[in-house]
Amino acid sequence: MGTIEVVLGDITAERVDAIVTAANESLLGGGGVDGAIHRAAGPRLAAAGAELAPCEPGKAVVTPAFDLTQVKHVIHTVGPVWEGGEHGEDLVLTSCYVESLLLAEELAAESIAFPAIATGIYGFPTERAARVAAMAVRSLPIIDRIRLVAFDRETAEALNRALAEPI
Repeated sequence: MGTIEVVLGDITAERVDAIVTAANESLLGGGGVDGAIHRAAGPRLAAAGAELAPCEPGKAVVTPAFDLTQVKHVIHTVGPVWEGGEHGEDLVLTSCYVESLLLAEELAAESIAFPAIATGIYGFPTERAARVAAMAVRSLPIIDRIRLVAFDRETAEALNRALAEPI
């Protein structure tokens, strides 16, 4: 198994083979992390995404990284909208991580960076999302270096606590 690390920072500054964006179904870009990745990658990212859309929650697709010169691929995954936790949200979120890892493996990626999928506008509770993320990335040890990139300290701490829990 490779390394899994939590970092506090800007996912667009990561130097990895693939970064994951928490996309919406249209893959045209949005707010939060997805908006930041689209701005950094340039307008060709939205055009490439539009050709692959729609993308259903829990699924993942890949495009080139375009103007993100330190990255080869952008993996777009659509997280679940939080509806109280009784509508399969954990399973859909797990699928986001697993599908992204499997795509990265197909691309022969050795490193990948994930944001905290669905914790922004989709409303998934941070602590619960961190546990799902930690479980998912540890369950599929196929990428050498996995970076969980937190935008804020609260998320970074939640991810660190989740990774410290026994499997």
